[in-house]
Amino acid sequence: MAEQHLHTQGKAEPLDPSEDAELALVGINMLLNNGFKESDQLFRKYRNNSPLMSFGASFVSFLNAMMTFEEEKMQLACDDLKMTEKLCESDEGVIETIKNKIKKNVDIRKSSQSMVDRLQRQIIVADCQVYIAVLSFVKQELSAYIKGGWILRKAWKIYNKCYVDINALQEMYQKKTSQESDAANDNHIDAEGVTEDSLNRLKGAVSFGYGLFHLCISMVPPNLLKIINLLGFPGDRLQGLSSLMYASESKDMKAPLATLALLWYHTVVRPFFALDGSDNQGGLKEAKEILNKKESAYPNSSLFMFFKGRIQRLECQINSALTSFHTALELATDQREIQHVCLYEIGWCSMIEMNYKDAFQSFERLKNESRWSQCYYAYLTAVCQGATGDVDGAHDVFKDVQKLFKRKNNQIEQFSVKKSERFKKQSPTKELCVLAAIEVLYLWKALPNCSLSNLQRMSQACHEVLDPAVVGLRSLLLGAIHKCLGNTEDAVQFFQRAVKDEIGRQQNLYVQPYACYELGCLLLDNPETVVKGKTLLFQAKEEYTGYDFENRLHVRIHAALASLREVVPQ
Repeated sequence: MAEQHLHTQGKAEPLDPSEDAELALVGINMLLNNGFKESDQLFRKYRNNSPLMSFGASFVSFLNAMMTFEEEKMQLACDDLKMTEKLCESDEGVIETIKNKIKKNVDIRKSSQSMVDRLQRQIIVADCQVYIAVLSFVKQELSAYIKGGWILRKAWKIYNKCYVDINALQEMYQKKTSQESDAANDNHIDAEGVTEDSLNRLKGAVSFGYGLFHLCISMVPPNLLKIINLLGFPGDRLQGLSSLMYASESKDMKAPLATLALLWYHTVVRPFFALDGSDNQGGLKEAKEILNKKESAYPNSSLFMFFKGRIQRLECQINSALTSFHTALELATDQREIQHVCLYEIGWCSMIEMNYKDAFQSFERLKNESRWSQCYYAYLTAVCQGATGDVDGAHDVFKDVQKLFKRKNNQIEQFSVKKSERFKKQSPTKELCVLAAIEVLYLWKALPNCSLSNLQRMSQACHEVLDPAVVGLRSLLLGAIHKCLGNTEDAVQFFQRAVKDEIGRQQNLYVQPYACYELGCLLLDNPETVVKGKTLLFQAKEEYTGYDFENRLHVRIHAALASLREVVPQ
């Protein structure tokens, strides 16, 4: 039925709700199967026919903005979302409406569908508010953070109320269907209006935002959690995952998005923030199950091929990962932003293999094509170019990094500029560039993806660097390499040296707190040194400040302490 609309002229007439939901799902599936332009055209064609199609158009606009970070596209997305929000705004409570109808003994057959519509509109309003808040956060200004926080608070209240209301409606429906007397039926929803399918779809719709909220807040470190608690958000990881799983299996248009969110969590967030401690395989089983289950629905999806590559990379199957990322790159013909994400992963895989020539080519293309974080891509380009032995070419690119520096509040760009400034003052050597390549692999949690032979080559490369200014950094990296090799005693010794290093501290402020964290995590693995390990984690958290990627480390410390509490209840 929905497909028929693809061949009709879109007049601004209301769509049948079931047909509306089906058409929206067609549009999202189209997007995931590389039909970004076709999906955008479909949603815009019908955006005035229903709130759901309007939201679809706004979501595509939002996704485009988040992949490009282009100012005009971000403003367009914000305008689109506000337009959808205005179309959907409704303040009347759903459960209260039902109870009032029952009290007045009014036939609720006529109004039951409007209850479903009202709930749908409220969920869309909350979704729009979340995306507007995200666009606000991207500006990285204090006023934007405050504004975004209060918008999220409003969205959470709507999600929470809708979630409770829909659960209550489902209970009422189940009671109704289990009772046969007319008297009992008078006190419940009429089957001709609210159906089991419509309630299940609504539960899927609200579960997406509700689950994402829980999942994201559950990862927030304690120093930021105080602010979050003031806004009234809870954070239950298991509830978040459960809700997203429900959403992914529903017939709502956000089901495919929930699937992508789960894949993102298992293959990007869990390993990057070390949510499973020293277990580098955490989340892979779940991610593979999701991919296998959805493979037939998205056989040629560049996004799903991308996540397949992520899984292979985490399993240290780098050649297979490179094949998947190159395939995803080819599939994303008209999706420049997805191509850039694939190029980025190709660059990382090449660095993991110590193939600095191919890594240089990927990052150079990103530096020239991407409009996001060119400063960072320029730094990676220079590092890889220097690591191939072309130190003169690398020196020229290091000079360009400062010129491309745009986002002063962005930690990645700040890091790139600081490192490049040092290479400008002190001409780069091949050895220092290889060390810098290993450094970014460490900071982005990619060392566990390296083969044993490449880890050994990296260890040798670190030993070849004799510059006293990077002694602490070298010790930190050697500790991380030996940890991946399973040489715990050597790793402990190198981390201890890094913690004590004072010579290079001014150049690499992050080395000591990160080494303290790494040493603490290693000691947690031994029952006899758990107390000392915990002390070191608190030391890393409380005794250092103002260093690169501080919040990133705090999230990892928070995860390590949380996993310790799960093993040893406090």
